[in-house]
Amino acid sequence: MLIGYNTNGFAHHRLCDAIEILAEIGYRAVAITLDHTILDPPDHRGVDRAIQLISNANRNFELRVTLETGARFILDPRRKHQPTLISFEECGRELRLKYLQAATEIAAAINADSVSLWSGAPDDRATETELFDRLTASLEILLQRTESTGVLFSFEPEPDMFVDSMTKFARLQNALPHPRLGLTLDIGHLHCLHDGDLANHVKQWHDRLWNIHIEDMHRGIHEHLPFGQGEMNFVHVFETLQDATYSGPIHVELPRQSHQAAVIAEDSFRFIKNTLSK
Repeated sequence: MLIGYNTNGFAHHRLCDAIEILAEIGYRAVAITLDHTILDPPDHRGVDRAIQLISNANRNFELRVTLETGARFILDPRRKHQPTLISFEECGRELRLKYLQAATEIAAAINADSVSLWSGAPDDRATETELFDRLTASLEILLQRTESTGVLFSFEPEPDMFVDSMTKFARLQNALPHPRLGLTLDIGHLHCLHDGDLANHVKQWHDRLWNIHIEDMHRGIHEHLPFGQGEMNFVHVFETLQDATYSGPIHVELPRQSHQAAVIAEDSFRFIKNTLSK
């Protein structure tokens, strides 16, 4: 596996500085959150600038890159993570699609491993069937529009969003079994929601598991914590991933620790290395 870090935990750093720090620590991968500092405007007009920015920042380090699309206010300065692929208004869903298309263009140009995305939360009182239909229809459009790029999409079940569990992810996969649609598995989310056994999930989705997020967490509380501040058994976690021969990126995701990013990133790397040696 490739140990990486999500730049949403370096919210106050220039991208070039964040990547340099991560490379010096020993990270071999980076999950770049496409926020306003990288993709502005968040459509095709900002693509060339974003490609150049990422390429220049990573030129001397050649970290493996995953693109993350969870920027909080990139599309609406007043509503976190809105609009989404399941928004009531078609124009809102189209705005999200254009952002994801821009991310895909960037991913293709820099040879990113995948573009990570999620369903979003509802903004109306639609039924579950209606929301599921919006999601699958939006994803079908996205996959069709980006077919020529060959870019992979890793879909993340996220607490408090429409697709929040592995059961719902399986339903999505059954409805839309596209070869370019895979999984971002957040191990902390599994623990938080008591969402099944990690080994079973990794085994079931091994061929579509293209991105992993990791952090510490408590049961029932969706708060990303530095290692050792929650209750997770990371010896078991890493033994499970090693037994499954997972070779992709595993990205530390600690967005609330951006005020001490370099220290937390180094502590996290040391914790993972020490755990792997046990």
